[in-house]
Amino acid sequence: MGFIKSALLYLSLGVLANSAVAETPDIAALREGDMGKLVVHSAPVDGSDVAFLGEDGSEMTLAAFEGKHVVLNFWATWCAPCRKEMPDLAALQMELGGDNLEVVTIATGRNPRPSMEAFFAEIGVNNLPLHSDERQNLSRSLGVLGLPVTLILNPKGQEIARLQGDADWHSDSAVAIMKALIDG
Repeated sequence: MGFIKSALLYLSLGVLANSAVAETPDIAALREGDMGKLVVHSAPVDGSDVAFLGEDGSEMTLAAFEGKHVVLNFWATWCAPCRKEMPDLAALQMELGGDNLEVVTIATGRNPRPSMEAFFAEIGVNNLPLHSDERQNLSRSLGVLGLPVTLILNPKGQEIARLQGDADWHSDSAVAIMKALIDG
């Protein structure tokens, strides 16, 4: 009888361990091209509850996006690489955005609203939010150094990957990574 209890306990622990590992799909193997710069964490990193200004001017936190994967991009109006990658982020949102994934853009530092609107108009982006983090409290709390920086958050709001610099977020590799997370 003791052997059966031990075997069941061992089996249960194995199932629990495997379900914890399977919580985040293995996306590292899908990194090609620009996505080669994507650093995939071995374990999820806690997010932040620091407030930022939502598009409508009200304070909000990243908790507003819990329940879906988030591609969280920090940018600025003066950032040339941000200008280059923003249309790709918009295309990713257009293709995969919805109940399971959302591209969230946050202008960090001094970016007056008219300048943010002009930036998006000049590059033809009309489907991404104009959130802001003027005092850089959120970006600092997440260890954002330099721009652009893009974090991938799981539905619990934890960071699972990070990419420093610009990237083609609508490449085959980026789309495959996001689909693996959504389907995972």
